[in-house]
Amino acid sequence: MNTFLIIVNIAVLLVSMFGLYMMQKKHVSFSKRVFAGLGLGLVLGFIIHLIYGIESEVTTETIGWYNIVGTGYVKLLQMIVMPLVFISIVGAFTKLKLTKNIGKISILVIGILLGTTAISAAVAIGTSLGFGLDGMELVEGEAEAARNAALEERAAGVEAMTAPQQILDMFPANPFLDLTGARATSTIGVVIFAALLGIAFLGIKRKEPEQAEFFAKIIDTLYTVVMRVVTLILRLTPYGILAIMAKVAATSNYEAVVNLGTFVIASYVALILMFVIHLLLLTFAKINPFNYVKKGFPTLLFAFTSRSSAGTLPLTIKTQTKDFGVSEGIANFAGSFGLSIGQNGCAGIYPAMLAVMVAPAAGINPLSPGFILTLILVVAISSFGVAGVGGGATFAALIVLSIMDLPIAIVGLLISVEPLIDMGRTALNVSGSMVSGILTSKATGEFEPEVYQQPNVVEA
Repeated sequence: MNTFLIIVNIAVLLVSMFGLYMMQKKHVSFSKRVFAGLGLGLVLGFIIHLIYGIESEVTTETIGWYNIVGTGYVKLLQMIVMPLVFISIVGAFTKLKLTKNIGKISILVIGILLGTTAISAAVAIGTSLGFGLDGMELVEGEAEAARNAALEERAAGVEAMTAPQQILDMFPANPFLDLTGARATSTIGVVIFAALLGIAFLGIKRKEPEQAEFFAKIIDTLYTVVMRVVTLILRLTPYGILAIMAKVAATSNYEAVVNLGTFVIASYVALILMFVIHLLLLTFAKINPFNYVKKGFPTLLFAFTSRSSAGTLPLTIKTQTKDFGVSEGIANFAGSFGLSIGQNGCAGIYPAMLAVMVAPAAGINPLSPGFILTLILVVAISSFGVAGVGGGATFAALIVLSIMDLPIAIVGLLISVEPLIDMGRTALNVSGSMVSGILTSKATGEFEPEVYQQPNVVEA
């Protein structure tokens, strides 16, 4: 009986995918197909949840098959991340797009990422105080206790990482290892290696122009092939979002969400407020924020559903270059650095909220100006450390709480709603990367306003 039900669920997914395919054949816009995939996934997942429940064998087996589409799509995107970052940055040098402003670009991108992370921390502090969040009210169950036991072991490793060690960890001792994505800081390592190759190319171009020209042709050919692979993968976005959202809706613990409703609501209020600040920054730079929302929506939606900033990187770069008019070099720098440095959601809002919630338990007044200023500074600086230890928001929180000498147990107490909040955090991380790319491009004179002002999203 279970096998029959599983086959029915798979058939429903396939029919939904066929519907998305027919929308593509009828030339329905990419944004509408992505949104349709989101809606269909939510409905399908909620029905599975309603009929079978979370712990049902039917649900587990069904989601296992759905993962072939959803998780498979994310893996395809992750597969192309390192080749895309490497070849795009080297190509930016061979096309003379990074020769004059590389230092300025790096400083601006990192500065904007860190600055917006500090603002995120301030927003999170205000939201936590406004909602009156209190970590003492959280209850520890078996799952939470097990999570905290594991976190205590990892916290020891986090505390052992000094700031210089975290920075050194970004340098590529073995670039070929980093091209496999083996380290938490592999993306930054590939960026540094590609930039060094680009600088070396410029030196060869002056002394041996024929060799440089041959190298440039090879890079240009590889770039064309890699971008074609990216295009093929991105065309699968509506189907990937359909399967991912079906999984999220089918496996979410709605009872836990209700029990921790105030924290979930407060988190999303903070995330939305920070997104509004992103739009205000664009407005102050005389860039239309409505175009940003409209054309960036598919990328932000995928980040939201997939909970993977790395998996979203090809979409992030494509959106910046094809839809926003950001140069290839800046788009790659902003997207790549944004994976590890200054994540507005994971390294900014989340750890700051937790710190405010547990401060009273440590005998600290969360309204103290000294505590607030110190927390904002620690959050901004420690956002470098997320890359050093890996693990996203959890490790960002462990770093901040450890530095502030606050109890870390609160991190494990939120395990039941972690996936739901992580969706919004990831979308905000990606938004921060794209905003840093746009603002940097505008500041360096490499922004193409005519591309940004085009009303429609460029098809993959």
